[in-house]
Amino acid sequence: MFVSFFPRPKLFFLSAAIWTALAMALWYGGGKAFGARLGLPPDTHQVIGLGMFWTPGFLWFYIYYGLAVAVFAGAWRMLAPHPWWRWSVLGTALIVFVTYLDVEVSVGVNNWYGPFWDLVQGALGHTAHVTAARYYGQVATFLWLALADITVGVLTLFFASHYVFRWRTAMNDYFVSEWRRLRLIEGAAQRIQEDTMRFSTTTEDLGVSFINSVLTLVAFVPVLLRLSAHVTRLPLVGDVPAALMVATVLWAAFGTGFLAVVGVKLPGLQFRNQRVEAAYRKELVYGEDDPSRADPPTLAQLFRAVRANYFRLYFNYVYFNVARALYLQADVIFPLVVLGPSVVAGLLTLGLMQQIMNALDQVRGSFQYLVNSWTTIVELQSIYKRLRSFEAAIEDQPLPGIEATADAA
Repeated sequence: MFVSFFPRPKLFFLSAAIWTALAMALWYGGGKAFGARLGLPPDTHQVIGLGMFWTPGFLWFYIYYGLAVAVFAGAWRMLAPHPWWRWSVLGTALIVFVTYLDVEVSVGVNNWYGPFWDLVQGALGHTAHVTAARYYGQVATFLWLALADITVGVLTLFFASHYVFRWRTAMNDYFVSEWRRLRLIEGAAQRIQEDTMRFSTTTEDLGVSFINSVLTLVAFVPVLLRLSAHVTRLPLVGDVPAALMVATVLWAAFGTGFLAVVGVKLPGLQFRNQRVEAAYRKELVYGEDDPSRADPPTLAQLFRAVRANYFRLYFNYVYFNVARALYLQADVIFPLVVLGPSVVAGLLTLGLMQQIMNALDQVRGSFQYLVNSWTTIVELQSIYKRLRSFEAAIEDQPLPGIEATADAA
C-alpha cells in the first residue's frame, strides 16, 4: 500500500516527522528572527485581511519552508530513488503547505472577529460613531479572506484528486504484477479495482485532516493562551491557570476516549461486511458464464450471511451514533458554559467573546480529530485489512486470522 508510492515508507515517515520537528524547533528557536538579516523581519503588529500573506514575516516563512522541503526531498532523492518520488514527496509537501495557508486564513478571520464585532457593539449600543463606509469596509475584508480561502481550497482539491489517482496507479501496478499469487484470495478483483482507490482517497482525506488539526493547534494554541488572560474562572471549578486551554484539552480527551470505547467493534464488522458482499458478488459473476453456478439455494445462503452481518452492523451503529450525537450536541454549548462566569461578570466585549469562541472551536475541533473522523477511520481499517491480505500473500506470510476464517459471516 505504501511501498508502491513512497520510498522506504517506515523510514520515510519517521524521518519526515523528525525533520519537521527540527525545522519547527529551528524556526521558533531563532530562524523566524533570522529573516531580519535578509530584510524580512518578523511582523510586529497584527495585519487584518489578505495583506497578512505578503508581510515580510510571511515572505520569509515561504522561503524557509521551500528550503526545508528542498533539503529533505533532495536527500531522499539520493538515498532511495523512487519512480513516484515527485508525487509522493514533493506532492505531499505541497499539500501540507496549502493546508497551512488554509489554517492561516482561519487565524486571519479570528483576528477580524475582534474589531468587527466590537464595531457592531459600539454601533448598536450608541457608544461609538460608526459610518457605513467603515462597516462595509470590515465586511469586505472578510469577503476577500473568504474568496482567497475558496480559491485555494478548489485548487487544492484539484491537485489532491490527481495525487490520489497517482497513488492508486502505483498500488494497481504493484498488485497487478503479483496477480498470479493474488487471484485466489477472496474478492481479489474487487480489492485491486476498488479498494486501492478507496484506500488512497480515504488515507489522503484523513491525512489532510490530521495535518490540518496539527497545524491548527500550532496556529491557535498561542491565540487561545493569549485570550485565556481574559477568562480565568471556570464553572464549578473556580480560578484555573490557562483556563480555556485546560477546559478544551480535558473535554476533547473525554470525547475521544468515550467514542473509542463505544466504537471498538466497528472495524471488524466493516471488514466482515466487505467479505460477505464480495462472496455474494463473486458467485453472481460466476453465474453469468456458468449456468451451474449461482443457483437459488446458494445465493440465498450467501445473502443470509450478508443480511446477518448488516443487521449486526446496524445494531452496533445504533449505540455508537447515539453516543456520538450526545457528545457533539453537548459540544455545541461547551463554549457558552465555559465562558459563563466571565460573561455574567461583564468581563468580555462582544468582539472578544467572538474571538474566544472561534479560537475554542478551532482548538477543540483539532483535539477532537478522532471524534470527527472515527467513522472514516473504521472504514479505512476494514480496507486496510483487505489489502494487507494481498501483502501477506506476496510476502508468503500467513493470512490474518480474520481472513482465514472459513465462514465469513
